[in-house]
Amino acid sequence: MKTVVSSILGAAMLLIPMQAHAAEACEGMPGNGNAKLTVEATTMHNAVGEVAFTVYPDDKRRFLAKGGKLARARVPADNPRACFWLKPGHYAIAQYHDENSDHDFNRTLFAPKEGFGFSNDAPTSIGLPSFDAARTALAPSGTTVRMKMRYRR
Repeated sequence: MKTVVSSILGAAMLLIPMQAHAAEACEGMPGNGNAKLTVEATTMHNAVGEVAFTVYPDDKRRFLAKGGKLARARVPADNPRACFWLKPGHYAIAQYHDENSDHDFNRTLFAPKEGFGFSNDAPTSIGLPSFDAARTALAPSGTTVRMKMRYRR
C-alpha cells in the first residue's frame, strides 16, 4: 500500500508544474526609465532579526538626516538582500542589522549595539561617513551594491 501511495504521489508531482522562484519584490515600480538597484549585506554575524536598507537621494543635506530618506526596505536577516526601482543617478545607502526587530538602530552612549554599513563600504573610524564617501551610481542598466556589515562589540 505504501508503495502504491508513493507512486501515485510521485506521478502527481510530475503533473504539477514546478514554480519558478517568485519575482523579487522591489520597492518602487519598474518602467518610466527606472533602473533596478539591488542591495545586499555581507559579513553578517548571524541571521537573527532583520536588515534595514535605507536609500538617500543625491543631496548631502538629507544623508542620514531625520526624514531625509528616499526609500527603505526591511528584509529577514537570513536573506539580507533588497531592491528598489529608482531613476538612474547617484544615491547613498545605509544598512543596519536590526537583531531584535524593534525597528530602531540600537546603540550605547558611545557605540552602536547593532551592525551597520554604508555603500562603498564608506569608512567610519571616527563618526559617520561623509555623503561623498557613501555616494554610489545607479546605472540605467541597474546596479548591485554589496555592503559589509560592521559590528562594534
